[in-house]
Amino acid sequence: MATEALVSFAVERLGDKLIQEAKFLKGVSRQADRLHRDLRAMQCFLEEADKKQEEDSRVRNWVSDIREAVYNAEDIIDMFILNAQSLRRNFFLKCGFKKLINRYKVGKKIEALQLGLLDISNRREALGIKNIGEGRSRSAENQMLQGLRRSSPHAEEHVVVGLEKEADELVNQLIGGDLRRRVISLVGMGGIGKTTLAKKVYNHRQVVECFPDCRAWAYVSPDCRPRDVYMQIIKQLVCTSTKDQQVLEMVEKLQEHELGDFLHEHLKEKRYLIVLDDVWSCRDWNCLAKVSSNDPDCLGNVFPDGGNGSRLLLTTRDKDVALHADARSTPQEMQLLSKQKSWNLFCGKAFLDHVDADRYPPDLVQLGREMVDKCNGLPLAIVVLGGLLSRDMSHTEWRKVHDNINAYLAKEGSQTGVMTVLNLSYIDLPSYLKPCFLHLSLFPEDYVISTRKLFLLWIAEGFVLSAEQADQQSMKVTAEVYLNELINRNLIQVVRMSVNARVVECRVHDLMRELAIRKAKEQNFFRTHDIEDPLSSSTSNSSLFSSKCRRQSIYSDMERYASVEQNTPYLRSLLFFNLGHEICRFSQLDFIGKCFKVLRVLDLEGVKVESLPSIVGTLIYLRYLGLRHTGLKLLPLSIGNLRSLQTLDVNNLKQVPNVIWKIQNMRYLYMEGQKYDIPLKIDTLENLQVLSGITFKQWIQNNSSKLTCLGKLKLEGRYELVEGVEFWKSIAKLRVLKSLYLKASDESSFPSLGMDSCPYLSKFDIKGHMQKLSESFQFPPNLSQLTLDSCRLDCDPMPILEKLPKLLTLRLRAESYLGTEMHVSANGFPQLKVLQLFELSKVIKLNIENGAIPWLMQLHCQFSTRISGVDKLSNLVERQPIEMVKKNFGHAVEKNSAVAVEMIGPIFSRWDSTQEKGS
Repeated sequence: MATEALVSFAVERLGDKLIQEAKFLKGVSRQADRLHRDLRAMQCFLEEADKKQEEDSRVRNWVSDIREAVYNAEDIIDMFILNAQSLRRNFFLKCGFKKLINRYKVGKKIEALQLGLLDISNRREALGIKNIGEGRSRSAENQMLQGLRRSSPHAEEHVVVGLEKEADELVNQLIGGDLRRRVISLVGMGGIGKTTLAKKVYNHRQVVECFPDCRAWAYVSPDCRPRDVYMQIIKQLVCTSTKDQQVLEMVEKLQEHELGDFLHEHLKEKRYLIVLDDVWSCRDWNCLAKVSSNDPDCLGNVFPDGGNGSRLLLTTRDKDVALHADARSTPQEMQLLSKQKSWNLFCGKAFLDHVDADRYPPDLVQLGREMVDKCNGLPLAIVVLGGLLSRDMSHTEWRKVHDNINAYLAKEGSQTGVMTVLNLSYIDLPSYLKPCFLHLSLFPEDYVISTRKLFLLWIAEGFVLSAEQADQQSMKVTAEVYLNELINRNLIQVVRMSVNARVVECRVHDLMRELAIRKAKEQNFFRTHDIEDPLSSSTSNSSLFSSKCRRQSIYSDMERYASVEQNTPYLRSLLFFNLGHEICRFSQLDFIGKCFKVLRVLDLEGVKVESLPSIVGTLIYLRYLGLRHTGLKLLPLSIGNLRSLQTLDVNNLKQVPNVIWKIQNMRYLYMEGQKYDIPLKIDTLENLQVLSGITFKQWIQNNSSKLTCLGKLKLEGRYELVEGVEFWKSIAKLRVLKSLYLKASDESSFPSLGMDSCPYLSKFDIKGHMQKLSESFQFPPNLSQLTLDSCRLDCDPMPILEKLPKLLTLRLRAESYLGTEMHVSANGFPQLKVLQLFELSKVIKLNIENGAIPWLMQLHCQFSTRISGVDKLSNLVERQPIEMVKKNFGHAVEKNSAVAVEMIGPIFSRWDSTQEKGS
């Protein structure tokens, strides 16, 4: 579970507080230090315990006790510091007396907590949990689960829907292509049908004919044991008759490495197909193929490459495993079923007649369709649901399942239930990813999550640790690595990607979200309050939220939530979603500052806020404050007291109060759309990494050389209010700036830009009227991504831009050029890979000379634009017909319009949840 990581984060935070808040801990520092050492000592047992608690309730309870002890320690220290800071402002004698009482009370609490830790340690030994890493490696329950999941190529599904195209492609990969040994991989989330497709292909007539004498299937499992896998293969390839019994007896006596050598010798002269079903990690593949960890490109010595067309077929939930096994082969990523295919599969299982389901009672059909929609295209869930309902065709039974579908999917078949299968993916996660996965449970069903926001929330929660904790710059990079790993493990779905192939939006499959919710509730990680689950007078406050609950996600309206007596004083995160359009009054927000004094994350995005109460400024532990799209016009001056604040995300304020400079820990400041351009001091924020929305005038009034960590900057407003040379000098002082976005107001314009003094700048976006495009030598020398938007240039920009030596991505948008033709000369754009021409309504022709843009992979241009020379672009990866472009982008297209080229591979795709569900 995530306990080991959560406890580690909490213990680290506790250690940081003992250093940073030493002045407030006078009188109890020795006790607090010892408590910290005791907790660190308990950490030593957690890593192994975390792995075992899935199968041992005693270990699970013991781990829960440690988690609660760490939470209690954090709560005690946080509340003591909070009270000490409050009393420090007052010098009256009675306040000094209160300080002594406060120290005495917290000392007693720490002593009691240390006694509790001693009791936990004693119980660990008494329960025999002392040697957690010893004993059986697999519990009987775990062995039973793996036995039930063990696949066989002979148990082929009779009802298979929607895999015809995938099967044909896979067959072609297995029997065709080059003669080198290839590893073909099927990748997808648990229950998506990887094994079903593999069985279908394994038994396909053409595959059987291609590999007539040397074909084997082996189930690997999360608990990979190479010896077991080798024996499965050998029994199918070598010991196929009773006369081979002596060979089998001899083989069974061999050691693991000897079995690998035996298998190699048997395979090296043959053309073979071996299916390895359910490979979980790169390490497992290395163990099975005997690949050296120092040389991952080594083919291994178990599955030889005889140059005769041999193939291995892997099924895995992790894309990294597929790429690691064979970097030359493109993994086949399985997709969820469409709405119609989901219904066809359900009918085949529930009605036992997928041809004519409409002859069944309309009430059952209606209930069935609604339940299928809840499965969101996951074949395993649909099959389990259909099998369950086929046993009883009464309306009463179907209604009962309909109203409790998640519970039925979780328990159906016990060990083979949907949640049990999906849970294997969670168990396999490394400890640092588990809290990140659990955190996704806070978001509503089908919610599209901004990755920018997600990264900042993970950082504020303390889930992201850089290689060097002092290296704050790397935290967003690390958070992105975490996200991509969860995506590759098929726990998160990509919704939208940027032009440079970075994930911009994502979501979680409903059943994966249900799994995250179950795991999160087990650990008091969070609770939700849903508008569809209204508060009743008979419901006690304690039953709504545990007093030790760390996070709350609110889906109901603010007035209803604010009216409930709060019983969670140690709440660390509070997020609001889907609250409608009623304006939230001042008094309704006041309770947040009064009830949640140790809050670390407060996200009010989308809540219509009248004003923000000044009491918010007392939340000294607050790291993240999300106020985007709230309609808020002013921030209270007390915002400057938020000494721990790292992220402030707000937009469309009348003005930003000139107190931001006090927040020394600020790292990510978003404040786009200011109405009034008043002075704003920010040059004291030495930790600032992202600054978005400051005006040109505000910027030039600060000493930019002090912003030594600023890597991303967005300025807006009236550019002519600043002197151009001085402005670019201020930009040049930013030694780590990589991304710059300039947005001029409608009545403003940019003169020629002098950016050659910005050597580290790699991404530049400019929006607004430009009098003239700068010469190529005036651009940053390392510029790799450039966007021109609404620039209204009269001259063709290509002769200048094509000379930028390191440019990889170019986007011209919204009348950035007003001419009719564009021309790219030979040798122009030597490294460009992506070219986008959006809404250039007057451009009718693009000429590309032979030898230009040699590495172009993605091209997107106007439908009415004629392109010459496109046939010479040998690296273009995909061409979509005009009809497809119209469907994807919603433009009006005439059937007889000129040639349009749409080069949008995976990096331009946008996942549409309604389309995915077939509606």
